[in-house]
Amino acid sequence: MEGITQFLPIILMFGVVYFFMIAPQMKRAKQEKKFASELKKGDKVITKSGMHGKITELNDKDRSCIIETMAGKIKFDRSSISMEMSKSLNAPAKEK
Repeated sequence: MEGITQFLPIILMFGVVYFFMIAPQMKRAKQEKKFASELKKGDKVITKSGMHGKITELNDKDRSCIIETMAGKIKFDRSSISMEMSKSLNAPAKEK
């Protein structure tokens, strides 16, 4: 019994780390993967570097997309598209 109580703080610490750090990161990664797979032509997006544009082509072979901006067309990897900023861009405007 004394051996278990000796390791109990370490076990609790791993549990806290898992529930507050690892599990939320896994959930977020799953949401971002789902978001990237649901992209379609015509979606307005913002990349993580801040580029605004509209998706004109999607390539499933190398998981890339071509985004049309005011400067021209640029090829990006789907993982470089920001989920939060793109969702807020496409969200309907709230009436005041």
